[in-house]
Amino acid sequence: MQQAAVHPRHSMHTDQVAGAYGKWAPVYDLVFGPVFRRGRADSIRVAERIGGRILEVGVGTGISLPAYSRASRLYGVDISEPMLEKARRRVAALGLDNVEAIEVMDAEHLEFPDNSFDVIVAQYVVTAVPNPEKALDEFARVVRPGGEIVIATRVGAEKGVRKTIEKTLMPVTTRLGFRTDFPWERYTEWAAKTPSVRLIERRALPPLGHFSLVRFEKLAEA
Repeated sequence: MQQAAVHPRHSMHTDQVAGAYGKWAPVYDLVFGPVFRRGRADSIRVAERIGGRILEVGVGTGISLPAYSRASRLYGVDISEPMLEKARRRVAALGLDNVEAIEVMDAEHLEFPDNSFDVIVAQYVVTAVPNPEKALDEFARVVRPGGEIVIATRVGAEKGVRKTIEKTLMPVTTRLGFRTDFPWERYTEWAAKTPSVRLIERRALPPLGHFSLVRFEKLAEA
């Protein structure tokens, strides 16, 4: 698979991101739970159209896990151990026996064989990793042919006041563990250089259309 170029924008580092989300762990569900509720619900809904074995990258506190059907087999990974401690407690408290494991793992270096999952779900993750295209390459590698990559993501404004604000905030938000300025072209450029996938959906999510649901299909092997 051809590696997509990494854009030299405001730099982020894995340790920095892990540290930032470790600090977010105690309040993450309270702060981000309501904002991301629609994106989580829509991601799960489309993932379960395929079902089977689902990898949730950036599972965080496990806030999404109870919403999946018990018929789906789930594997959750995240870079932040404090976030995952909350996820494991949630799995135990709710008796989620369809969760195979909750593990610390870097989205850019997934420790799975090729074609391991039916669906990859990444909710509000791609803009929070240091090298988004490298993470997308990993998603495409570990999903099976005919499976899907389901992404809930911030998409940057193309023009206007919002674009200016997003660019202005980038030095602050990258220290907090995410990007505000993330142009749609980063997805389309990656897909154009990755012949194993095709874009099958992009639609706006609330609030205010700042986020999108994005779906890629991994093409069947010739």
